[in-house]
Amino acid sequence: MGRDVDERKKRAALRKLRKAAELAEQGKGPPLSDWEREFLEEVEERIEKYGSAFADPMKGDEGEALSALQQLKLKEIDKKARGKARKGFSQKSASGKKTPKGAFAKRTPPRVRQIDDDIEEEAVEAPPPAPVPVPRGRPVLKAVPKAETSDPAPDTYKDNAPKPRPSGRPAFRVIDGGKTEPET
Repeated sequence: MGRDVDERKKRAALRKLRKAAELAEQGKGPPLSDWEREFLEEVEERIEKYGSAFADPMKGDEGEALSALQQLKLKEIDKKARGKARKGFSQKSASGKKTPKGAFAKRTPPRVRQIDDDIEEEAVEAPPPAPVPVPRGRPVLKAVPKAETSDPAPDTYKDNAPKPRPSGRPAFRVIDGGKTEPET
């Protein structure tokens, strides 16, 4: 059972789908991927059968034939079929340099320090130190003598031993000044 979708919107969506598929067949742009061709076919089939290509009302307007994401993907496929370049974060000019646009156009490029500039060539060419040989065999535990410079351990832990808890039931005490019952 399909939803009630305006016939004009349904026909417009079908026209856009068929136009994108037709432009892709003409070969003005790069060929469509298998997923994109399958997307166009399945969405067209769902619109013809149900009147809408999506069932969840949270994904698009109630009277629309395509959801918001389906409309966005259809626009991308249409641009690709027409041969228009897909816009990314930034475009490179013919010389290979990035062309700044928008708010970033006014900013100067950051000053970057090359790490290799400070290192002398002799230090770079010096061979690395030889690795320390690891003794093979069974590991042996040895006692390490105490260094004379170390401070003696304080006896603070012996003085602060916890007091033993009293055995038996705790005593119930009434504290004066607590809540009193109202007099009637």
